Amino acid sequence: MAKLRFKAIALAQSRKPITIKEKFKRSELFGKNVFNENTMRQYLTKEAFKGVMSAIEHGKKIDRKIADQVSSSMKEWALSKGVTHYTHWFQPLTGATAEKHDAFFETIENGMAIEKFGGSQLVQQEPDASSFPNGGIRNTFEARGYTAWDPTSPAFIYGTTLCIPTIFVAYTGEALDYKTPLLRALQAIDSAATDVCKYFDKNVKKVTSSLGWEQEYFLIDKALASSRPDITLTGRTLLGHSPAKGQQLDDHYFGSIPSRALNFMRDLETECMLLGIPAKTRHNEVAPNQFELAPIYEEANLAVDHNSLLMDVMGRVASRHDFKVLFHEKPFAGVNGSGKHNNWSLSTDTGVNLLAPGKTPMSNLQFLTFFINTIKAVNNHEALLRAAIASASNDHRLGANEAPPAIISVFIGAQLTQVLEELEGVTQGKLSPEEKTDLKLNVVGKIPDVLLDNTDRNRTSAFAFTGNKFEFRAVGSMANCANPMTVLNTIVAKQLKDFKEEVDALIDKKDLKKDEAIFNVLREYIKSSRNILFEGNGYGEAWEKEAKKRGLSNNKTTPEALKARISKKSIELFEEMNVMSKVETEARYEIEIEEYTLRIQIESRVLGDIAGNHIVPTAVRYQNMLIENVKGLKEIFGNNFEEHATQQIQLIKGISGHIEAIHSKVEEMINARKKANNTTNAVKKAELYCKEVKPFFEEIRYHCDKLELMVDDEIWPLTKYRELLFTR
Repeated sequence: MAKLRFKAIALAQSRKPITIKEKFKRSELFGKNVFNENTMRQYLTKEAFKGVMSAIEHGKKIDRKIADQVSSSMKEWALSKGVTHYTHWFQPLTGATAEKHDAFFETIENGMAIEKFGGSQLVQQEPDASSFPNGGIRNTFEARGYTAWDPTSPAFIYGTTLCIPTIFVAYTGEALDYKTPLLRALQAIDSAATDVCKYFDKNVKKVTSSLGWEQEYFLIDKALASSRPDITLTGRTLLGHSPAKGQQLDDHYFGSIPSRALNFMRDLETECMLLGIPAKTRHNEVAPNQFELAPIYEEANLAVDHNSLLMDVMGRVASRHDFKVLFHEKPFAGVNGSGKHNNWSLSTDTGVNLLAPGKTPMSNLQFLTFFINTIKAVNNHEALLRAAIASASNDHRLGANEAPPAIISVFIGAQLTQVLEELEGVTQGKLSPEEKTDLKLNVVGKIPDVLLDNTDRNRTSAFAFTGNKFEFRAVGSMANCANPMTVLNTIVAKQLKDFKEEVDALIDKKDLKKDEAIFNVLREYIKSSRNILFEGNGYGEAWEKEAKKRGLSNNKTTPEALKARISKKSIELFEEMNVMSKVETEARYEIEIEEYTLRIQIESRVLGDIAGNHIVPTAVRYQNMLIENVKGLKEIFGNNFEEHATQQIQLIKGISGHIEAIHSKVEEMINARKKANNTTNAVKKAELYCKEVKPFFEEIRYHCDKLELMVDDEIWPLTKYRELLFTR
């Protein structure tokens, strides 16, 4: 193993940056491999083009005749680009994407063949889907699943395959993917937000949820990553002593991008352009060998698809450059982990960002309406929002010094805090002329249209307003954005729906003017949402005590957090908004609970294997070397040998202590695992893995990492942190 380590280091150090030649402007490459609006105009008939655009913009159903025309044109376009296969590309509840490739090739009579792709093949397929997670929705004899074309996300060419984004549902109709509930949530937010917008602009016919994700990741040389069984099998290091130099000098953040990494990024961005992924920003992150990629904002459904596609593309491009991409939220102890900040906003079809302050009192009242309703939605459903980002891997990151805590709070900045305080003082019922004037001119009318410098200063808030959007910072880097986006859009849709009902009731029953009714309702929302607003430091016991006093949840582990998913309140929410049925909600809970258990189980087995088969034998080997040395000293110095072998003897004793501790702790961990495995209840099993198996990880790691400092570097089997983080 030590030989493998040094071979990997030598190979990594000998790598040369792969030359990347960029022959075209990014704008010329953008979307070349996407069946987008521009391509459709070239290949589709007017009738087919109109049908597809109606489906995209208004959700109208595409009939069979149009589907046949689209499939024929899509096939011709794909064949012109050397494509041989097509696939329905979907996002099952595994966290990865899925695809089954079928050739356009079909045989006909007389031993002849043609390329064929019909409307039925475009619109629907029946993949062999029995092995995907279903949470008890399907019986074995009902294992079929159906994929159905999502025309709102354009088809694209990946390699020599035409990929058609689809939803994935069970034989009985329930959603078995991330996309279906997201599409329903986006429909709910569109309907609810459009209704509220009509208070301010009757011309608004559609509201779109936008998303801009920020993908953080680590780049590790492929050979070095392969030399670590824990990275290979779990995506993170389970052992490893922190190097003397980590990120404490802040010399990596926004620094000059290393040549190999930069060429990887250039290659990746070319692939992104061809696939229509609007990659915009690249930079070094805080930890060594950690980086970030961020795109231009897009409609949420497309943004989710693009992020899922990007993670796959990154892995393939990284391999070309002899890298391995680590998306795990905490692949290395002692340095920053990786998140995927989800920047969320709402925009109208008239071109207005509903979370951006305007230049008039009316536009600012509209801004405050959506701003305060979002805060109220988070206040009402903070535990559900925490559940949306819960995972075994993200548990390692939440609450660490670079990430938000597990407590969900909203940060809005001093200026907007002052605005809310003044609005809170609005008179109940009808407003006096003086109060109306004061509100419109001095409170609502004077919100600056640029708030970035006043709002984005608290990095410890899980949910922060950053000038013209809210940034959900607690989302993990491995996550599928659809999960948090489904929850966020659903809770805001529900809140806007309730707001509309309350305002209309005041107008109809209390004879209030529209603005008066809006101010009255917003005032009550500000009062009832005070607990979620927090401007201070989100770390430490002081905030935890304060959060408890405020009644905010502090679910530090996934088994705790996920319970909010199946609360009566959450089930009723998803059912009312037609996002998920009770069966679909409970199925997701079961799947996520089981995934948590399996991930901890795998890590436990890998840790036990490395500790027992790599660390302990190496320590024993070094101990034997020391014993031989002591024997030699005794032969030379006789009875006085101990004064010359003091350090060696102490090392021998110290190594024995750590070896014994590793053996006993691994044995105890295995017994705890057996106890958990004998439990038939999935929830109880997850809790046992969380509370009785996982705690051994740090204890075993402590002794292994101590041995790393004691054992001769020449025989240490695992590639060390200094080599993983600083080999470039």
